[in-house]
Amino acid sequence: MSSFRRLLGYMGNYRGLVALAIVCNVLTAVFTVVSIPIFTPFFNLLFEQTEPVTVAPEHLRSLDELEQYGGYVVTQWITEQGRENALLYVCGLILLSFLLKNLFRYLALFFMSPVRNGIIRDLRNELYTHLLHLPLGYFTEERKGNLLSRITGDVQEVESSILNVLEAIFREPFIIIGSLTFMIFVSPSLTLFVFGLMIFTGVVIGGIGKRLKRSSGEVQETLGDIVSRTEESLGGLRIIKSFGAEDYQSQRFAKLNNTYRHKLIRLLWRRDLSSPLTEFLGIATVALLLLYGSREVFAGTMEAGTFIAFIFAFYMVIDPAKNFSKAWYNVQKGLGALERVESVLDVQNPLTLAGAAAQVPGPSLTDDRSGIRFHDVGFRYRADGPEVLHGIDLSIPRGQVVALAGASGGGKSTIADLLPRFYDPTTGHITLDGRDLRTFSLEELRSHFGIVSQEAILFNDTIYNNIVFGMRDVTPQQVEEAARVANAHDFIAAMPGGYQSNIGDRGTKLSGGQRQRITIARAVLRNPDILILDEATSALDSESERLVQEALQRLMQNRTALVIAHRLSTIQNADQIVVLNRGRIVERGTHRELLERGGAYRKLVELQEV
Repeated sequence: MSSFRRLLGYMGNYRGLVALAIVCNVLTAVFTVVSIPIFTPFFNLLFEQTEPVTVAPEHLRSLDELEQYGGYVVTQWITEQGRENALLYVCGLILLSFLLKNLFRYLALFFMSPVRNGIIRDLRNELYTHLLHLPLGYFTEERKGNLLSRITGDVQEVESSILNVLEAIFREPFIIIGSLTFMIFVSPSLTLFVFGLMIFTGVVIGGIGKRLKRSSGEVQETLGDIVSRTEESLGGLRIIKSFGAEDYQSQRFAKLNNTYRHKLIRLLWRRDLSSPLTEFLGIATVALLLLYGSREVFAGTMEAGTFIAFIFAFYMVIDPAKNFSKAWYNVQKGLGALERVESVLDVQNPLTLAGAAAQVPGPSLTDDRSGIRFHDVGFRYRADGPEVLHGIDLSIPRGQVVALAGASGGGKSTIADLLPRFYDPTTGHITLDGRDLRTFSLEELRSHFGIVSQEAILFNDTIYNNIVFGMRDVTPQQVEEAARVANAHDFIAAMPGGYQSNIGDRGTKLSGGQRQRITIARAVLRNPDILILDEATSALDSESERLVQEALQRLMQNRTALVIAHRLSTIQNADQIVVLNRGRIVERGTHRELLERGGAYRKLVELQEV
């Protein structure tokens, strides 16, 4: 029910169109039902089964009076125009009723089309935005391909399985109710057969529908694995080819794809069972109706024309009932996909919750200039995982450059990730100018940081848009100046499109050094209070590294900076160097002090000089 409530919430944005669609569906049902009793008086009079009606009823307050009035009108036509012309008039009425029925049916589809696609747009937008705001820790537990499957396949399944059958859900019940009303009025005993059919069909469909919903979830889950495997293989093509593992990967994919095929076949078998099952039950009931109804006609308790109209009314029930049952199957199938989407939308952001719950008072940034301070910080990525940081006490005063050194896996990048709150400490806390980071909004906090990561993260867009990424009111002159500082302007200007050149997926049209200089230009343009440089020059050649290092030195003047570097030559001028080993601080001091101490830092330097 919560899934339907969410969809109804989206549907509220399109109340006008939904109202028009419902009105058109009601009118479709009305003209469908109206076409049924037109046959009764005509067949009875045409076959001379009853006496002509020569007196019109005084009122039209009941079905009897309505039928009497119809008989009176047809009698007048036959008397004045003859039976052949009366037949033409009745055929004209039938054509008009079906014309109006199909016109309003089309209008209902016309009004619902923007509703269906609008809801899918809103759902996909909400899912994408929610994913962007989830913490990085969530994505370490979830497979990327599975998430891609939810924002593409699952959302589209909601449209095709649920929203695409809303017309049937809104329309068919009206037709069924109208037809049943006529049938009950004509012969309650015959109508019992129809109720028996609907009850039996409902039980059968309900049981299979539950299995369908469960099977749909399994199918979508397997499809997510296929997308994930494909994305993983495309990202690792160099390794696959270099190790000659094409056949190995193909066999793994074929096995997964075959599993998906079997699950999908079982799902479609169950879904496709609804239409033939409903039709067979309908034909079986018609056979019983013909047998039972013909006896009433032969006995004189029912007129032949009325019986024909009753059969026609029953057929009017069969088709909507079949459509409704098929729609119910599709809804059950789509609910499995919708629940997978909701499982992501319902994930709470622990960083936001922690920030809302934190009540740590502290002065504003302008009142305290103490910089960044780690207070006995411990961290683990998972509650049951190993501790990555142990009791980190670290001060990064404003305007100073603090470098982190140590072997890989020591916790350097983890410390950097805690500052913009990509993660929160497991124990202890971090303050910025005396204020706990959790008391900042994420947007406010991250506006103080500029980050250049070890991997050059670029997007399939122009160079200009990658430099101004996320920033507003930026002029081309400012972009060019930032590129000059990052030693990127010359190679950008040499490209055919200049700053408007597209760099391809993840910047594949650029060299590694060029990509890194674009990210440095992006950080320069942001002009942040605090810089985080995580191996910022690792992808540069010696000449470019020297030029960019000079630019970064100018950029870091009078700024707080946290620098992570494996090349220890790039951090010799840092105000403080902190050496980490297995998540603990083992040494701290300047380059000269640490060398004279002859400890872990000196060993690292000597290893790089070999």
